[in-house]
Amino acid sequence: MASSNESTLKNKRFLSEEKKDMISGYLYIAPFFLIFAVIGLYPSLFSIFLAFQKWNGLGSMEFVGLRNFFVVLEDPLFWKSLYNTVIIGLMGTAPQLIVGIIIAFLLNLTFLRFKNFFRVTIFMPYITSMVAVALIFSVLFSNHESSLANYILGVFGFDPVNWATSEWGTKIAISIMVFWRWIGYNTIIYLAGLQSISNDLYEAATIDGASKFQQLIYITMPMLKPFIVLTVFFSTVGALQLFAEPTIFLGTGAFTRDEAMTVVMYLYRDAFRLQSFGTASATAVILLFIIIICSAINTLATSGFGRKKGEN
Repeated sequence: MASSNESTLKNKRFLSEEKKDMISGYLYIAPFFLIFAVIGLYPSLFSIFLAFQKWNGLGSMEFVGLRNFFVVLEDPLFWKSLYNTVIIGLMGTAPQLIVGIIIAFLLNLTFLRFKNFFRVTIFMPYITSMVAVALIFSVLFSNHESSLANYILGVFGFDPVNWATSEWGTKIAISIMVFWRWIGYNTIIYLAGLQSISNDLYEAATIDGASKFQQLIYITMPMLKPFIVLTVFFSTVGALQLFAEPTIFLGTGAFTRDEAMTVVMYLYRDAFRLQSFGTASATAVILLFIIIICSAINTLATSGFGRKKGEN
């Protein structure tokens, strides 16, 4: 009888210790979920709620159903901002993915000297202040004929461009800014992917008589597939959320002109300049669905890398 009581007490102690460990584990991860709930989850849910309300930020809310969505979708400026976002995104992010892979290959060459210096240099634009980047590019792409961009055009016989006022001049300048700032980020990811590939695979392929091109097609690119999918996903989301670069480059007139107004700038203008938080929230919800659709399409498109014929 005494032995049974002792075993029962041991089980209770064991269960109590197990519960203590479980509670302590939840306490360790609780700060993240609390911060996420306050900073991330609550604003997101409240924004969805506001999408069906008419509210200026101070007065009482008025339920309007889907009217805010119709107002946004019937606004030509919204479609113009979406067009600008897609064009700048394609010109600024698509080339950096291709160039990033090429630079990563060069930085991964065994005979390359000063590798660490080049790696730090290519990554520097990413950690540079966005304000400093925009100010430098506003000087480089100044409307003045003596600006660096216009000087280079003059060398090749082209006329000067009003970069900050023309339709395509503004888009090109902002796209180059986006490309310059994010090229290092993608390059480092690709470089990490290349370094994760075992040299044994290349040695075995060389013994089997595979050329360097065949090794690139059948070993390197398939092994880089997860990294390519990751960068395409992040680049798509970042391109559709473009805000800082055009806002700082265009300065005070960024929200009064439509040459480079993006969807997020359109959203910001409605919320904090026109005090129309309902339409701004509706725009955010629409942008969320656009991001989901575009990300899914790009992920499916890039998931075909390295897949053999007939493989599902």
